[in-house]
Amino acid sequence: MSDLLQLVIDEGASDLHIEVGVPPVLRLHGGMHPIDAPPLTPEDTEALMKSITSEDYIQQTRAKGGADFGFAYGEMARFRVSVFRQKGYFGMVLRQIPKTLLTLDQIGLPPVIKELLYKPRGLILVTGPTGSGKSTTLASMINVINEERDVHIITIEDPIEYFHSHKKSVVVQREVGVDVPSFAEALRRALRQDPDIVLVGEMRDLETTEAAISAAETGHLVFGTLHTTGAARTVDRIVDQFPANQQEQIRTQLAGTMQAVISQLLLPRADGKGRIAAFEIMITTPSIAALIRDNKTFRITSDIQTGAKFGMNTMDSHLMSLYERGLIPYGELITKAQDPNAVAQKLQDEGLANKKG
Repeated sequence: MSDLLQLVIDEGASDLHIEVGVPPVLRLHGGMHPIDAPPLTPEDTEALMKSITSEDYIQQTRAKGGADFGFAYGEMARFRVSVFRQKGYFGMVLRQIPKTLLTLDQIGLPPVIKELLYKPRGLILVTGPTGSGKSTTLASMINVINEERDVHIITIEDPIEYFHSHKKSVVVQREVGVDVPSFAEALRRALRQDPDIVLVGEMRDLETTEAAISAAETGHLVFGTLHTTGAARTVDRIVDQFPANQQEQIRTQLAGTMQAVISQLLLPRADGKGRIAAFEIMITTPSIAALIRDNKTFRITSDIQTGAKFGMNTMDSHLMSLYERGLIPYGELITKAQDPNAVAQKLQDEGLANKKG
């Protein structure tokens, strides 16, 4: 196992897949690359799994079909591990968590995002599909606060990925399933622990979402994630979690607490050297707050399009900018765009459609 983990680190792979019937597979720059080795047998995958998994997590996998945890590979790296059963055999996916935290600038976020980190209260959401770098973006934001503000930060994660040492702030990191039974329970407790900043790893159910909005209302800066793409869909997803008779109240609460939605995707670079992030950024202005309150989320995108002076941009405009600078290939631009027809038309109008980098 240590040879495989070392290979992941040396190659700069994001993930390692251990499955019966194929050799170990690395995910490199978004693509799957089997290593030059014989296919794994059920005995191989079980032995590899047992070499890094505690007895508790093995029992959990046998009872529930899977377990997630984080572990450190010496001083070299940390991994987030998902152990599961398929066709009666054990399988595993290990994601490498980069040791060095990137600056907001290195991630590609505009300066307006840093200003949000100084807000006294409110809700800041980072959204996107699995594997789009949400955890990295949040960890970098928490690190900026930790280095520049003297506040109390509580993170609630499943599992803990990036470790934050105390710098200017005091940082408490709680792991769901290890330190506390659920996100909702951890959030309820957190509010009695005098926090200034709360990070909720995932707003995955109604109870957690309700607690996060309520924490943002009562004078805390709350960071959270959702698996949505785009600001309008994010607002709709939150509201739709609630029963119909509560939705109007939730829209009013969101209008008053939501500071920003940052949606992100990770795309392979045109030069094949790694991946690059694309962002949609919505900053809540009085106009956007009114759209949320009045259930007119379908108009949010046009407010984002005209909100450049506030630091806003749509996903499609950022994708086009990356393509025009030769950073992503044409295929990625078209498949990831929210409105591919409009993007293709715009490129045609600008005479750029043939520059298929």
